[in-house]
Amino acid sequence: MDEFGPRLPLALAVAVGVALLAFLLGAGINASAVVLVGAVAAVLVAGLHGPDRSSGESPNTARQHGAAATQAAIDAIDEPILVIAAGHVDAANPAARALLGQHIVGGDVRLAIRHPAAAERLFGNSDDPEPVGLVGLGSRDQSWEMRVRPLGGERRLVHLGDRTGNRATERMRVDFVANASHELRTPLASLLGFIETLRDEAGEDPGVRERFLKVMNDEARRMQRLIDDLISLSRIEAEKYRPPDQSVDLSAMLRAVRDELSATNPMRCADLSLLVEPAVTVIGDRAQLSQLLHNVIGNAMKYGRAGTPVEIRLTPRDTMAELVVRDHGEGVAIDHLPRLTERFYRVDSGRSRALGGTGLGLAIVKHIVERHRGRLDIASVVGDGTTVSVLLPLHAVMKP
Repeated sequence: MDEFGPRLPLALAVAVGVALLAFLLGAGINASAVVLVGAVAAVLVAGLHGPDRSSGESPNTARQHGAAATQAAIDAIDEPILVIAAGHVDAANPAARALLGQHIVGGDVRLAIRHPAAAERLFGNSDDPEPVGLVGLGSRDQSWEMRVRPLGGERRLVHLGDRTGNRATERMRVDFVANASHELRTPLASLLGFIETLRDEAGEDPGVRERFLKVMNDEARRMQRLIDDLISLSRIEAEKYRPPDQSVDLSAMLRAVRDELSATNPMRCADLSLLVEPAVTVIGDRAQLSQLLHNVIGNAMKYGRAGTPVEIRLTPRDTMAELVVRDHGEGVAIDHLPRLTERFYRVDSGRSRALGGTGLGLAIVKHIVERHRGRLDIASVVGDGTTVSVLLPLHAVMKP
């Protein structure tokens, strides 16, 4: 540091202090790192203009040392960082070269970041601190935020922040609201239509009135099931990071669920085939595990062919309890399997609604399994049925 004069250590200390202050005031770790890099680079550039005469070092040597220090600083940041001057890339960290290409250093920045919005900010006179959104940089599905900060003179620091995950989350939220609205609007429209009809002369016919009231009752119950599932899914997600702490005898619960389903569908429950080891105990949330069993077994009963067995097996396997439920229905094509646990995703929308499905059952199952630190697997063969496997940690190995 003596090569740049005795005041350089003090300047570097101020730079680090500014970055720390930014972090304490609420800036994220990446933003604070960018502040630190920019401040260090500015200090080094300033030092280049006035090296200590007593050192005997030439300005070119000092400039080389400053460039090396800047490169070392930006290399320590995981997200893409560029240092540009006069429209060219002076330096780039490994993340930037991996995203934009190894050839970008020394080249025109417009060829490195090929995006109209980026070119407007990089070559404009504005020092607007607001980020610029860049969609499609790197790959079609990626989304980035570009921030530009002055370093002094013509040099500027360009920071690219990956926002692909945020964009995907926002898209999921929008899709969820749209799907939920659609699922509620359909039965509500039916209810309103039948109410208007009953208010007219059709309501005076006892047969018509009875038929309409039955449809209205079915649609209202469908709305109720959907709202109950939405509330349940919201509660499960809210507790996602809180481990369950109850000791649950899954064997006994499975038999109780079988009895409850028998009361609602006695003909189909005659097809249930249970192979259950005694006293298979897990640490879990009793209400959520009961919901998981109702959803998985209920799906197998609904989508399996009438008169064919629904095979249920519960066994301990190493440190896990393994629940396997298999039906002998039409099965699901392989391209649908990865999306079965998405909210409102249906292979056959008409059939699912006719059977009383809300499109949220397997999404609920997935979130319950995740909260219990387990594993969910779905396999299916078209024409031969579907198998759902759930692994849950046994009581002896699960720690709260």
